[in-house]
Amino acid sequence: MLKEKAPSSLMSSVVAPEKSTSNTMGPKEVELILVKEQNGVQFTSTTLVAPALTQTNSSGEEERETWGKKIDFLLSVIGFAVDLANVWRFPYLCYKNGGGAFLVPYLFFMVIAGMPLFYMELAVGQYNREGAAGVWKICPIFKGVGFTVILISLYVGFYYNVIISWALFYLFSSFSGELPWVHCNNTWNSPNCSDWADNNSVSDIYKATPAQEYFERAVLHIQDSHGIDDLGRPRWQLTSCLAVVIVLLYFSLWKGVKTSGKVWIEAATQICFSLGVGFGVLIAFSSYNKFSNNCYRDAIITSSINSLTSFFSGFVVFSFLGYMSHKHNVALDKVARDGAGLVFVIYPEAIATLPGSSVWAVIFFIMLLTLGIDSAMGGMESVITGLIDEFKFLHKHRELFTLFIVVATFLISLFCVTNGGMYVFTLLDHFAAGTSILFGVLIEAIGIAWFYGVDRFSDDIEEMIGQRPGKYWRLCWKFVSPCFLLFMVVVSFATFNPPNYGSYMFPPWANMVGWCLAISSMTMVPLYAIYKLCTLPIFRDHRLAYAITPETEHHLIDNGEVRQFTLHHWLVV
Repeated sequence: MLKEKAPSSLMSSVVAPEKSTSNTMGPKEVELILVKEQNGVQFTSTTLVAPALTQTNSSGEEERETWGKKIDFLLSVIGFAVDLANVWRFPYLCYKNGGGAFLVPYLFFMVIAGMPLFYMELAVGQYNREGAAGVWKICPIFKGVGFTVILISLYVGFYYNVIISWALFYLFSSFSGELPWVHCNNTWNSPNCSDWADNNSVSDIYKATPAQEYFERAVLHIQDSHGIDDLGRPRWQLTSCLAVVIVLLYFSLWKGVKTSGKVWIEAATQICFSLGVGFGVLIAFSSYNKFSNNCYRDAIITSSINSLTSFFSGFVVFSFLGYMSHKHNVALDKVARDGAGLVFVIYPEAIATLPGSSVWAVIFFIMLLTLGIDSAMGGMESVITGLIDEFKFLHKHRELFTLFIVVATFLISLFCVTNGGMYVFTLLDHFAAGTSILFGVLIEAIGIAWFYGVDRFSDDIEEMIGQRPGKYWRLCWKFVSPCFLLFMVVVSFATFNPPNYGSYMFPPWANMVGWCLAISSMTMVPLYAIYKLCTLPIFRDHRLAYAITPETEHHLIDNGEVRQFTLHHWLVV
């Protein structure tokens, strides 16, 4: 720890500058305490010697902490965006929807929606220095969408942490002379267990490889459950792994950041999953940037790296699948699996055939852990930052609030580590962030580009980086991206298919619970809009004007100066 006296006029070289700071008292002697970096962000505190005050901005609030180094922010965003979806979701969707043909809609949507929306979230978070809900001081009636994305991130955390706990379980199992998913002579194996290459007498319907039975019968114990209405108790092995994951997340977060037609729908959803748009994470991370940070460059770099990683993962995955198809002399569609089956069945089985398989297995599951932990931290940070920025009294109790969030997540995640936990996992995966995330991003785009105004938003970006966004970005924000997202939301409702796990079909009540989960996040938008309109002072003549005008411009409404009530506001690009 470094401790020294310095005049307040020199503070800008140590503490990250805000857009404006209050300095009505003139130069004062201050006591500067520079605390070591934690999680890549520098913490500083200052005390005025005479009089003793904490450095504040123009609104009287404490200075917001910032990333210690630019690379910390970039690595955090890339770490969140490049996640397990790159490893198991993109390659399977590519195979399922025509291979190279899938890249056409994927790249098209990346250009017209993915990158513009990614840039938009980084910019709005950096300019307003708030989380997913707090940024909507630019258009108060839309604050509900902030709570929508916070809820989506929370729901995803309920099951995403379970994937990491599976990877941890496999990692522990890999420290053995022989990997446990190589043979069929284990206590958990069924009579149907057989290597494809060694047995042609068993029907394809019932045939199961050692790796498949290890995942479903040794790890999940799904054979002890008859369905989602027969969950059983949490299994202590997976519960222990889940607890380790939760502890890691807590100590990483408690101090803050310093420490066919259907082909097109799936491509659109993959863009949101892959880039992380609509989870509030990009807004939360960028809110800790310095005001003058070049968010345009960050958007291009991180989105490009994410897409290249997806392509590279696809090459690796298809190499694995081709190898396994050749090894077992079966068609490729007998090998290709979606989601957990690809990562926890096909990959381990392929690794088991390599010399020194235990070493390679350890390396592979460590990679899965790092991919998963980065993304889980991002999702949890979105929830914590969004709520703490909205409810200011939580700032002083960040450690306790973080503990509350991670413990609550752990308790709900226990449903996913029971004997029938895979059914709960599948239900959450299907409903938590499908249509709802497309809806959330649609409302974000409408609120920023239309109600706040794409011209005003462009002015904000120019104020930060000294360069106004080009016509391409402005057209995408105002017309192309919202139209695309609206179309995708409508089609996703119209083409809904209920979830299933293998041959198991979920009962109607389970699908109803799933829909309630999805709708609960989407209803935050209309509910908050109604709440905002009803709670505005009744003596105000222009309730709608106050609800759609940035809070910093409310004083103009009494003079009849409401930008949103002019035709120019809606037509300008």
